[in-house]
Amino acid sequence: MTTTTATLRSTTASDTATAPGFPEQEVRRRAGLGAPAVFPPADSYGRVLLGAGAAPAGDGLDELRLVPPVFMPRRLAKLIDLGREPMYRDVDLATAIGGFAAPLPVYVSALGSTRAAGGDPGLALSRQAGALGVPMVIGENVVPVNGYGRLDEDASRSLLGRLRAYTEQLPDGLGGVTVQQSTEDADAEVWNLVYSDPAARVLLDSGRLGFELKTGQGAKPGLGGMTVLDATEAARLDGRYGLDPDLLDGPYVLRSSSPGTFTAEILRQQVRLMRNNFPRARTWVKLHPGRDVAEAARVAADAGADAVTVDGAEGGTGWAPLAFTAQVGLPLATCLGRLAAAPVPCLLVSGRIWEGSRAVKCLALGARAVGLGRAALLAVAEDPERGLIRLLDCMAAELRLLVSALGKYSAAELGPEDLWAPGTP
Repeated sequence: MTTTTATLRSTTASDTATAPGFPEQEVRRRAGLGAPAVFPPADSYGRVLLGAGAAPAGDGLDELRLVPPVFMPRRLAKLIDLGREPMYRDVDLATAIGGFAAPLPVYVSALGSTRAAGGDPGLALSRQAGALGVPMVIGENVVPVNGYGRLDEDASRSLLGRLRAYTEQLPDGLGGVTVQQSTEDADAEVWNLVYSDPAARVLLDSGRLGFELKTGQGAKPGLGGMTVLDATEAARLDGRYGLDPDLLDGPYVLRSSSPGTFTAEILRQQVRLMRNNFPRARTWVKLHPGRDVAEAARVAADAGADAVTVDGAEGGTGWAPLAFTAQVGLPLATCLGRLAAAPVPCLLVSGRIWEGSRAVKCLALGARAVGLGRAALLAVAEDPERGLIRLLDCMAAELRLLVSALGKYSAAELGPEDLWAPGTP
């Protein structure tokens, strides 16, 4: 098995992206059709008798059902307000996400130096997220691995390239970019670079720049970021990361970043330091699905974080040991259950989010918004020009239909009463 550096660097999400175990074809269908993908094919109407399909197998979140009531006092209030019977189009999806205004309760999850998000796919994703006004997180390790973008680095893979692609498309008053920082990023002074960069001025001056402290991720809780390198790339990054040629087959080298060390006091002081050193930037904290996720979220919120993001064990697009993706971390539904006892002013969650019903369940369980990772990458792989735009058009239509069916007209009105779990009365 041989692969050259050129082959490794040219591998992009646009031509090779697959997602085993994920509803890839459904995501691609939505990225191709947009809102019409909410329904079965229109030409099947009158010929296909629907509704008898078996429920798909899923995790604890998928097992929950949305349960509209018969009596809907909020619908009556909306009727009186409008002077007519309300419809699903009257649902307001506008949401404040970690200090940023968004047209719907969705953001693009952190995608760092992983090859699937580099190059043209990363730029396509940034452009479409910007055009939509949807907040986007730029993940860790982009600068130490691919460069900041001011010098001779590949602009399509650099942090500055993604930032510019997003900002150039951004409408007034919407969206925002949050930049993660790992231990290796801190050594490269990534936040200082962004905070002082004229290219970020339009975001900073309009309150649409944020920094996210990462404590972990859903794909590999307790470990730092991992990617696969060839010998040439490994030599270039030697001394910056942990490199291990013995854990991978073939001519590859495992690159590991530091997971960082946290206690409640360290986290508290880190958040306070961010707020003090970068007072004009929003402060986010990213948590992995650990057993003490509720305590950690409470510490971050009490220290003044504008948003706390939590990956469920189903989340993550990066490279990880198979044992971690199968057996490590709390499922997203369990995280949300534990977080209910520790309310966070702005809770953002991710983990196998790709369609409206799963998103609505997360919102009903206390999340402010949901993040798209794999689904976003698959959408731009399907169509680099409008795939993410169509995917989110479809999700917005589903959200309006579902929220309206529950007798509510704002995503913020959703609550646990809208859900039923198997085995409960």
